[in-house]
Amino acid sequence: MGGAPRMQVSRVPGKRVRRERDGNLTIDLWLCRDGAFDADLPLRLTPTEAEVLHAQLCYVLDDDTVSVITPATDLPDCRRHVQSTRRQ
Repeated sequence: MGGAPRMQVSRVPGKRVRRERDGNLTIDLWLCRDGAFDADLPLRLTPTEAEVLHAQLCYVLDDDTVSVITPATDLPDCRRHVQSTRRQ
């Protein structure tokens, strides 16, 4: 009849990623079911998992895309002077 509920996960606006006392990182997420808020969820990552995610995000976001979203002065040092080599 109704089928499976439509689930969506997104970051909680305005909440920063934070480092916990145990060294792991936490990203606060919202879970919505069929368009209605259902719960807050913490995504906890070890530093290694966070580094892998960081590397994967850097790979899919070239610097041109990032500079449109974030001014160069606000980029982390590791991204400020990198030239995109994939889009030319």
